[in-house]
Amino acid sequence: MTVATVSTQSSEPIFHVIDEHAHPEGASTMLGFWIYLMSDCLIFAMLFATYGVLGGNYAAGPAPKDLFDLKLVALNTTMLLLSSITYGFAMLTMEKSRIGATQAWLAITGLFGLAFLGIELTEFAHMIHEGATPQRSAFLSSFFTLVGTHGLHVTFGLVWLVTLMVQTARFGLTEANRRRLMCLSMFWHFLDVVWIGVFTFVYLLGMLR
Repeated sequence: MTVATVSTQSSEPIFHVIDEHAHPEGASTMLGFWIYLMSDCLIFAMLFATYGVLGGNYAAGPAPKDLFDLKLVALNTTMLLLSSITYGFAMLTMEKSRIGATQAWLAITGLFGLAFLGIELTEFAHMIHEGATPQRSAFLSSFFTLVGTHGLHVTFGLVWLVTLMVQTARFGLTEANRRRLMCLSMFWHFLDVVWIGVFTFVYLLGMLR
């Protein structure tokens, strides 16, 4: 690597590489996105650890057995898992350059995501109506923080999904749009993995306490 020095009239010398090779567009996107996902993993790891420490402190208030409706949560989980499958179909049709089919599968994915959020908000509303608010106990504070953070991620994922649908409709399955859809695919499947942890650690184990 060769470094050159340029002197300006009033400032200090500027050093720059004169034989730097060209980088293809988007070459570092996937690496950067993996780094982002790892940072998100750390956030959820801290929230899981917090729930693990505080999840048993009910302050004489309602416990998981009093609040959780496993049938509703199972339905919620099914919606999210189905959305991952339909996103997989969207990626398969993208590989075949079928814009219409890709858009259709993305729309179905979005509907499953909306159903997931709707059920989650219904659960939250029911708990708050029963007096199980975040400030009621350490258990509820950590529960709403963990599950709510996941729900926020799904919300941002839906906004991202709609944005990419508009981008694809306007510009087609360009290389940049394929790369963006691939990043969203990783993000969406990542949310699925986190939710499986929430379902197991928070809901199933909570009912056994």
